[in-house]
Amino acid sequence: MKRPSVCMIVAVALLSICTTAYAEKGFIMLASTIGPIDAGIVGTLEDSFEKETGIRVRHVGAGTGEALKIAEKGSIDLVMVHARSLEEKFVAAGFGTERIPFMYNDFVIVGPSSDPAGVRGMKSAAAALKQIAEKSAPFVTRGDKSGTHISESELWTKAGVKPAGAWYKVYEKGSEGNVPTLRFTSSAGSYTLIDRATYLSIQKEIKLEILVEGDEDLLNRISLIPVNQNKFPHVNLEDVTLFVRWLVSPTKGQKIVAEFGKERFGAALFFPDSKEWHLKQKP
Repeated sequence: MKRPSVCMIVAVALLSICTTAYAEKGFIMLASTIGPIDAGIVGTLEDSFEKETGIRVRHVGAGTGEALKIAEKGSIDLVMVHARSLEEKFVAAGFGTERIPFMYNDFVIVGPSSDPAGVRGMKSAAAALKQIAEKSAPFVTRGDKSGTHISESELWTKAGVKPAGAWYKVYEKGSEGNVPTLRFTSSAGSYTLIDRATYLSIQKEIKLEILVEGDEDLLNRISLIPVNQNKFPHVNLEDVTLFVRWLVSPTKGQKIVAEFGKERFGAALFFPDSKEWHLKQKP
């Protein structure tokens, strides 16, 4: 089932769903970063959990920064995000209880097959970005303080570059997510930083290739953060606790994460990252 993920629906969803959600047990409102929604894994997890427990989970999609801002208003029970610096501030301010490792995938640098900056095969993502800047090769950024944008910004900092100029294009609809950003990048014949799952999901529809991958700096770790019931008494902590336990369980949510994408793409799009999963893997 295809689920909504564009930020423009957030206000409508919150008004139409959240007001009644807190009045009933058995309903969880999740704010999730857009990439996992577009990939389909969020809907799969929600449906599987509801089928097993009868507890409904519904989501709104937004970039990590915006998702956390929504949660700060008390309209959300749980967030799924991927920007550690923002996550830590959210918890430190008392809006969330803790950061819980959940899953990860990785970012890749994609670009046209002609590769005008000559970065194909480079092992360092920061070095590749520096070379793109030095050659003023066109690069597209979401520019929206999302987890993807923050990860990109951190790589520019590591590269010692402050990107600016005509070659560095801020996509005006970047807040709508990685899929539209990737389509725009393809139409513009540019480079961008994107998560691998999004790229694989529309690979056949665009004219971009993965040029840089495998750098540990490109790992994209996704966390769960329950919203603090002490700050917002209406938060459905009981069901959120059950959902989180299910998500991090090696035989439940983590198993789904490990298998997701294999049937369609021949490879997993995400990888389990919960403490419980890693403990199970130890001999």
